[in-house]
Amino acid sequence: MLDRVTGMQVFARVAALGSLSAAGRALGMSQTMATKHLAALESRLGTRLLHRTTRRLTLTEAGRRYLESVERILAELEEADAAASIETVEVRGTLRLNAPFSFGIREIAPLLPEFSRRHPDLVVDLGLNDRVVDLIEEGWDMVVRIGRMQSSTMVARRLASARIVVCAAPSYLDRRGTPRTAADLAAHNCLGYTLSQSVAPGRWLFGRDGRHAVEVSGTLKANNGDALVAAAVGGEGIVYMPVFLVAREIRAGLLVPLALAEEPTPLAGVHAAYPADRRPPAKVRAFIDFLVEHFSPVPPWEHDPGAPAAPGR
Repeated sequence: MLDRVTGMQVFARVAALGSLSAAGRALGMSQTMATKHLAALESRLGTRLLHRTTRRLTLTEAGRRYLESVERILAELEEADAAASIETVEVRGTLRLNAPFSFGIREIAPLLPEFSRRHPDLVVDLGLNDRVVDLIEEGWDMVVRIGRMQSSTMVARRLASARIVVCAAPSYLDRRGTPRTAADLAAHNCLGYTLSQSVAPGRWLFGRDGRHAVEVSGTLKANNGDALVAAAVGGEGIVYMPVFLVAREIRAGLLVPLALAEEPTPLAGVHAAYPADRRPPAKVRAFIDFLVEHFSPVPPWEHDPGAPAAPGR
């Protein structure tokens, strides 16, 4: 009798990747064996889980319902295995970790000395850039990403919130006045970040669901948040940034958060992710747990980052 859990794993992989051959490769088995596991699962359930065409496999209605349960069961099994083994498996070797440039410098690098003291046999290879890397192709063990996770090839764990704040230097506000509403930003010098996957440099989103978009413009656009923050501190204009990028400047009084009538739309959060086609090694589990410990329940960048300025400044 074929293993039921393996059948579930094959089914989940086929649902994500769209073919038995791809699912087999991801799980380290032949297409023939993957087909046998899927057939055994459907036979056990007495229903078809997938529509089969010459080009792609797609979920039936029963398959869509079953997939929800399968994903939950597999995730719980993964967590149970991790909880049982993390105390017995030594954390050693090299952890290849990729993170966004500014977040890595401000929030990840300061934590590494403590992590190294806990795991002295582990070497951390930290790569910093703002592009979306391919974990498998480039050989990363895990990534930290800001915003919505869309790839079905990764398992993601949410670490913290990613609130957005609109702010400017006191010198800019004294010179140009303080906007009271999101619409007022159209008359201000707004500095745009060009690499965001969710917000265009000239179109800032407000409201919980992001439906209120404001067209903005300014004298500077950049592909690095720290460059924009530095310009804002110098009085050049207004920035629309995650709190972690401006928390230090707000605490120091170099930037002032604006109390607009509409709140900026928050990002989907800070996530740690690793390839879905492999069980995470102890080094990955250890570092993710370490980040959860430091970022929960309130991330460090939210510790008294300052209150928004009154609209009448």
